[in-house]
Amino acid sequence: MQTVLSAVLPDVPRAAAIWLGLLGVVVVAVSVLLLRPGRLRLDPAARIRDAAMPSQVEEAQEEREQSRYAQEVAVAAERATTTAQRRRAEWLAAQEEAEAAWQAREAAEAGVRRLSGAAAMPLPYTAQTPAEYADRERYLHRAALTAYWRQDLSVEQLSDVFAHRDGWDPRLHPVEQELVLQRAIRDNLVARHVAAQEREQAAWRAAELAVAAARSLREEAHAATERRVAESPSVLPLSEVIRPPAEPTRENVVVARGRAAVPAF
Repeated sequence: MQTVLSAVLPDVPRAAAIWLGLLGVVVVAVSVLLLRPGRLRLDPAARIRDAAMPSQVEEAQEEREQSRYAQEVAVAAERATTTAQRRRAEWLAAQEEAEAAWQAREAAEAGVRRLSGAAAMPLPYTAQTPAEYADRERYLHRAALTAYWRQDLSVEQLSDVFAHRDGWDPRLHPVEQELVLQRAIRDNLVARHVAAQEREQAAWRAAELAVAAARSLREEAHAATERRVAESPSVLPLSEVIRPPAEPTRENVVVARGRAAVPAF
């Protein structure tokens, strides 16, 4: 018996120390739970929510992506605005060209009407001699060359004059030759006016498309910048990212017939 006690008694202090240590750990854990019950509480919804929320690195990367996108769209909008202003200037130039062609056509029409009335009257008699025919031919050639240098006749029409084809007869009276010449000038100016109208219409359509594209890009740039401002208060102001376009340097002084004006930025 003494032998058993002598074998057990030396281990009692050690066991007591172990039990006291375990009891201390339990007391500390219970104290923590009582003082801060939410510290060790299991909350699956909170953990799922924390896992779903982006990290700071992801937020910084997303902010950089949004900033780069807003800047790219702003640059594209600025370029589109410049293109729209250039298209509008081209349309204005084509509009002025069409207006000038129309005025020249109207003047040619008036000249044809005036000479038609004069040609209906009896023509003065001239001797039909080789010299008279030579004078008439020289007159026709000089008048056609003068009209060609004024760009009232095309090179094809001038070739027809010197080849005496397509109704060009050097033997006609000078009044009749003048009427034929004015009709040819009118036809050429009518064709020029039609071509100028087609160019003006094409320029108008191009300007309308450019204006629509620029407006769409500016709206997208504005929306992208507003999203950046709403999500990050440290970004630049809207006025620094999207600068307003420069005022147009040319005004629409001529209004095309039947054409809506392209708005200026």
